[in-house]
Amino acid sequence: MAAPLDPVIAQIIPLMPMRDPTVMTPQSARDSLRALAASRAAIPPPPVDHVRDITVKGGAGPLAARVYRVGTTSAPTVVFFHGGGWVAGDLETHDRQARNLAIETGAVVVSIDYRRPPETRFPGAFEDAFAAMSDVFDRVAEFGGEVRRLGVAGDSAGGNLAATTAIACRDAGIKLAAQLLVYPVTDVLGGYADARENARYPSRAENAEGYFLTRATMEWFCGHYLAEPGHAADWRVSPLRAASLAGVAPAIVTTAWFDPLRDEGAAYARALEAAGVRVKHHEGPGLIHGYFGMGDASDVARAEAQRARADFKALLTRGA
Repeated sequence: MAAPLDPVIAQIIPLMPMRDPTVMTPQSARDSLRALAASRAAIPPPPVDHVRDITVKGGAGPLAARVYRVGTTSAPTVVFFHGGGWVAGDLETHDRQARNLAIETGAVVVSIDYRRPPETRFPGAFEDAFAAMSDVFDRVAEFGGEVRRLGVAGDSAGGNLAATTAIACRDAGIKLAAQLLVYPVTDVLGGYADARENARYPSRAENAEGYFLTRATMEWFCGHYLAEPGHAADWRVSPLRAASLAGVAPAIVTTAWFDPLRDEGAAYARALEAAGVRVKHHEGPGLIHGYFGMGDASDVARAEAQRARADFKALLTRGA
């Protein structure tokens, strides 16, 4: 029997943004995520030794990025992509997540501010993600300095970008040591609106509403990201549809039990394993989508995120 919803999380859900796509606009989604981040201003951010803003190469020009570092010795380097349904989220909304990643893995974390829809639709975010990863690979001496310990990470839509970037890196001969996919989007065929496709993943019905991220909101996100429905079958937006996953980086995949994305994330973990990829799946009992950002309030969320980051650190330590 699944663990019940964490009671602390249950109290947080009514305070969460982006729960009603019928009145949401891209700007309101962005504003609400920024406001959520700003509401935590009284809580000191996790301390790192060095933070600096830089630019990296994107698919169509330079992108803003932020580098987090603990210590000054050689270290792994992790390229991080924020969540927000591709539409929202930025360097500020995911500042604490990037800091925790740097602190708990010892890696130099490079957080990427990729282009977002509707201003730039698919494959813009993917192209930015892979271009940024390639640039960091080429400049790794400026970051952690160890090309054998390069990883990629992201949450939600950022987890989607991390997964697709890992595939693209395999194809380009860039050997990654690890990927951390936090409640990732892995299969958007049908845009979360097609009953037959939704039926393949029971969590889309079980957790369709009531747990912060809703199935309807995922449909809204896809409608903004994809210029046309046919793009949903492309592995660059649906990594579960890739012809082969063999040879991609070892993976830590996390899902949340009360999340419409739970089953497609679990399916991706199984697909990686079937392809011979080393993978560990954290199921997130009692938790909802977004729990990596809830560790200040929920002990359950904090502990589960720490376990996943510890496993990711172990992969980075082994090296490619």
